[in-house]
Amino acid sequence: MNTSPPYNPRCGGLPPQTALMTGRAVFTEAYAVIPKGVMSDIVTSRLPFWDETSVWMLSRPLSGFSETFAQYLMEVAPGGGSERPELDAEAEGVLVVVGGNLSLVLDGQAHELRPGSYAYLPPGANWTLRNCGSEPARFHWVRKAYERVPGIELPPAFVRHESEIDPVGMAGTDGAWATTRFVSPDDVRHDMHVNIVTFRPGASIPFEETHVMEHGLFVLEGKAVYKLNRDWVEVEAGDFLWLRAFCPQACYAGGPGPFRYLLYKDVNRHPALAPRSKPCGVAR
Repeated sequence: MNTSPPYNPRCGGLPPQTALMTGRAVFTEAYAVIPKGVMSDIVTSRLPFWDETSVWMLSRPLSGFSETFAQYLMEVAPGGGSERPELDAEAEGVLVVVGGNLSLVLDGQAHELRPGSYAYLPPGANWTLRNCGSEPARFHWVRKAYERVPGIELPPAFVRHESEIDPVGMAGTDGAWATTRFVSPDDVRHDMHVNIVTFRPGASIPFEETHVMEHGLFVLEGKAVYKLNRDWVEVEAGDFLWLRAFCPQACYAGGPGPFRYLLYKDVNRHPALAPRSKPCGVAR
């Protein structure tokens, strides 16, 4: 089994008045890049029933853009957390810890989470989360409205650590491009995947992927140059990329170290042919 590598640096703070305001942030009709440098303290939010917690909202369903998911980067101060974290009965979630330690109680069972820990939370899961340590803890929270299918049961909740899973190399790459999969691609109970993708220095996506899946892509380690629609952009640890369906995409990891990112995509469901309505009684 592999051991956990480093994760993205802590964000926050505020640039000095002497800093140049022009940077790498961009929002287009096909993609957005939110660099780590714009994730300052003045753009954080608070959430109901979360104590001592700041939130960088990296994505949210947005008409005409990416519409299936929301992704938050959460920072929980010592003693903070929530006894009532999820207010939507039809929301599923994934937690991925990138800094500090957290105590998760999931359906009555306690779990100690550390960097590299991953928790899947199906709709209706009973969970609480606390930072019982002495340092701030950070984690990604990916939320999606679960798409129920008659005859297919809900996937169960689970907690794993990245070090427990062997990355799977893409065919013909000798492991230079590999994916750590927390859920089997054949398990159609799941309608989203949140994986960790790793490139060795010099590895690439050698063609322009153009597909129906939306992406949230948070760089955990290293740097690379990414082809997004018509543009080449440089990205590094701490950056977030938001790609709508069918945005052409490719990348080249120039080194000197590995390039790793957390990747969201929607999977295993028919595209909606009309706007979906919420079931009666579901909290909004």
